Amino acid sequence: MADSLDRSTKVSLLKESLLKKLCEVLDKSSSKGWRKLGEIVSVDKRFKVSSDDMEMCSLRVLEVEGSPSLMLLRLMGERGCTTGHLIDYLQTLGNSEALQCLKPPALQILIQPQSVALICGHNLRLSCHAVGKSPVHYQWFKSREEVPNSCTPDLVISPVLLKDAGFYICRVHSGDACEFSQWAQVDVLNVGVSYGQSYQSLDGRLKVVLQPGAQRLHAGETLQLECGAVGRPLPRYQWHRNGVPVPNLTKRKLTIPHVTQDHQGRYRCEISSSAERMWTNEVDVLIDDMYAMGGGFSEFAVNGIPEQLHATDKVALLIGNLSYQNHPQLKAPMVDVYDLTNLLRQLNFKVVSLLDLTESEMRNAVDEFLLLLHRGVYGLLYYAGHGYENYGNSFMVPVDAPNPYRSANCLCVQSILKLMQEKETGLNVFLLDMCRKRVFCPDEGFLVCSTEKLTSISSYSRNIHDDSAPNIVLRVTANIVFGYATCQDAEAFELSSTGFTNGVFVKFLKKRLLDDEKITVVLDRVAEDMGQFDATKGKQALEIRSSLSERRALTDPVQPGDCADLAHAHSRQWAKAHELPESMCLNFDCGAQIKLGFAAEFSNVLVIYTHIIKKPEDMSFCQAHVTDFSQDLDVDPKEMNRETPEETGIYLLSSSLPQHCLYTRLSSLQKLREELVFTVCLQGAFTAMDDDDPVHWTKSVSIGKPLIARLDLHRAVRRNSCLQTCPMPHSPSHSPCHSPGPEHHLHLYQGPLQAQDLSRLSPQHHYLDAPDPPPPGGVSAYDHLAHCGYEPAHGSGGSPGSPGRFSIPIEASDDINELQTVFINSLQLQPQ
Repeated sequence: MADSLDRSTKVSLLKESLLKKLCEVLDKSSSKGWRKLGEIVSVDKRFKVSSDDMEMCSLRVLEVEGSPSLMLLRLMGERGCTTGHLIDYLQTLGNSEALQCLKPPALQILIQPQSVALICGHNLRLSCHAVGKSPVHYQWFKSREEVPNSCTPDLVISPVLLKDAGFYICRVHSGDACEFSQWAQVDVLNVGVSYGQSYQSLDGRLKVVLQPGAQRLHAGETLQLECGAVGRPLPRYQWHRNGVPVPNLTKRKLTIPHVTQDHQGRYRCEISSSAERMWTNEVDVLIDDMYAMGGGFSEFAVNGIPEQLHATDKVALLIGNLSYQNHPQLKAPMVDVYDLTNLLRQLNFKVVSLLDLTESEMRNAVDEFLLLLHRGVYGLLYYAGHGYENYGNSFMVPVDAPNPYRSANCLCVQSILKLMQEKETGLNVFLLDMCRKRVFCPDEGFLVCSTEKLTSISSYSRNIHDDSAPNIVLRVTANIVFGYATCQDAEAFELSSTGFTNGVFVKFLKKRLLDDEKITVVLDRVAEDMGQFDATKGKQALEIRSSLSERRALTDPVQPGDCADLAHAHSRQWAKAHELPESMCLNFDCGAQIKLGFAAEFSNVLVIYTHIIKKPEDMSFCQAHVTDFSQDLDVDPKEMNRETPEETGIYLLSSSLPQHCLYTRLSSLQKLREELVFTVCLQGAFTAMDDDDPVHWTKSVSIGKPLIARLDLHRAVRRNSCLQTCPMPHSPSHSPCHSPGPEHHLHLYQGPLQAQDLSRLSPQHHYLDAPDPPPPGGVSAYDHLAHCGYEPAHGSGGSPGSPGRFSIPIEASDDINELQTVFINSLQLQPQ
């Protein structure tokens, strides 16, 4: 059956609609149905369908809408059965109706247009791609009217205007066959240019671009609040008053005519998509009842709404070190950094998230972080990895630190704080997920405990390998908050299981981080939650150190103020670390067309995926993979071009990536010295060819320097800024292993913006360019506590990038008791 589906496609990857149709045929047939199919498959030892399996399939008839055929096909798919095998079995079975289900239709839409919200003045692109037995033709419609000059698979409107908002659909026909795509809604937001320029790309996550404003009205007037977000798929809205959702207020514009005192309160809007949720700022709505007050104003109304504290910008640097060269490997920092990145973005933080940095890379990353700070900015630093404290100072340990190491090999948190103070920041938050003690191990010397919070400013836990006492004089300010994952001279723990889970600290922090409360109140509640976790009671407790004298919250709004130009320049600098290549279509001489797409898992981790868009009719097999990457990236060919994201180490983005692709994960982009050039290789076989060897076609692709590679963190330390406040005998500026060569002086950083950089920036952080789903209308845990000096900190060891080691990526339950019950037999607690 040359005109059937790709024979190499696994049964488990068939579309749900196709499976449903096939199962209906097999369920209703008695002589040529699922039971006879099972008998045929049971003879094939490759798939091992036993009598017990068949009995389990037959029990499905007892369930509502249960399907024995579906159960059988799932078992076959789990054991590697392909479409080719299934076709052979159905031919043996003689079920022509079932075989017809596997025959591709004369016209099939592969890529559907996706709803989107974007800013007026930007570019709109809707895509619809189809394949047919004859040439395919397209025509786009807005509502029922044809869009002029729109006879291509991609509908592009540049620039998009407010009048372009509405519903779009594409008619596709090939020969006598005709199909319509799904409807796509386009929402166009009217946002000022100065604000909107920072959000040019739409191929990514939600981003709030319109915030509601506080209102003071008289009874009987009309309340109007408006918010808005850009992103794909189209955002959904739900307004809340005093923390409670208001029924029927599900549009981005809230309108309530003839308000009364009952409408007074604090309003904010929940904005969500298929995979994300975020909140707008919370605003006060005051209703003055003129009759009740005798025509006068209340004292509160006369004085006005109290001025809300705000940030001039919000910037976060998140570092997770896992793959240590000379120390135990960790696991949880990757999940922790990923989860916190998503949450902080919902709070409008500019986030740089990095994994596995060497000492020079960490110092350069901190320098870039400091460049984003200025007066009134909220700066947040989160670190997960090995760490320790000495003479009251906290030290973060890079992945290339020797064993044993000294402070000269590590980064001092207090010295970073001093440099942040010099920027006159509005809030300085340090969340340090690392140990606060060192443990003597006879076999390995002194090892740092795995990932825990850094120690407090005033603690004195001595490192015997480090006799230097850094002289760091901090300014007396009322804007510093330290959150330590554990108490002084104590260990922090993470949950170890067959899949990826959070460390104990982030497990509870992520449930509270979006709360509209003072940051110290949020951390207090996290401490209370951790205190109720039986597995770590008496072993790990959150410690908070704060000099905060105002109600500063991570949810505070951003108001650029007098530094608007500087904030915009810093936004462009931040964008350099989050620039993804545009997706591209590659045409090969054989007539095949593939899509090359990109996604960002972290600021230094790039995902590349290839998808066959068009395959010539006379091709029996067609597959595209990427190869020939720079040696700087140290990519293992065995972990490239896998059929599932998990096989190549992409656990956290797996649910967001398009299906039926080949996936490759490139980590440590900060090591990339030149533009990223690689080869796309197309393999194909034709039905008329007797030779089984496939034919190869290649194309070279250059995508510049994606994501963090643009900042050249691989260079020698360009500054000693994070060392100047921490002079030590063995500081990297004097240590032989860090002595800068001639290139150090040739590559000194020249400031946040250079002309050649500005022309290349695309300020919006790109994420996925693939279409998203459309918007809808027992062993005791105590028995496994181990000493952190002997066990990896954030897991059971091993690199998280190794395929096949772990199953489900992250626990997502919000119920702590449920989590403990579900994982009680699989989790182990190990110190960090």
